[in-house]
Amino acid sequence: MEKIDAILPQTQCGQCGFPGCRPYATAIAGGEAEINQCPPGGEEGIRKLADLLGREFKPLSAEHGVEKPKSVAVIDEQACIGCTLCIQACPVDAIVGAAKQMHTVVAAQCTGCELCLAPCPVDCIRMEPIEETVDTWKWKYPVVPLRQAA
Repeated sequence: MEKIDAILPQTQCGQCGFPGCRPYATAIAGGEAEINQCPPGGEEGIRKLADLLGREFKPLSAEHGVEKPKSVAVIDEQACIGCTLCIQACPVDAIVGAAKQMHTVVAAQCTGCELCLAPCPVDCIRMEPIEETVDTWKWKYPVVPLRQAA
């Protein structure tokens, strides 16, 4: 179960149908969930889970969402009314602020789960894609092991 949880993106978004990555990992390990229910993990995560568990790759379940670019929440601080609903919705405490004060997102903590968007009554939160850098770029194709010479 620990190895399964380590593959999951730790967004704690619940899109898989479970309240977080650890409960989803437990369900996969117990045979109660499929390996293709995590949109933030995307195709890469499904491939890693399939390899780890010796299962066949399946495309992402459309029922659970679509794969999106990694992103971070940004609050328009001029429009924020300080209601704290976004703070309450954030599963990783990436939003800081106080009642009737503006809020801001600690980008390094934000997992991009989007759970803060819906509760905001003034729609002052938007998701911004994280730009790829040399450090974050990933090969988009599955790595095929070379055959060993006989």
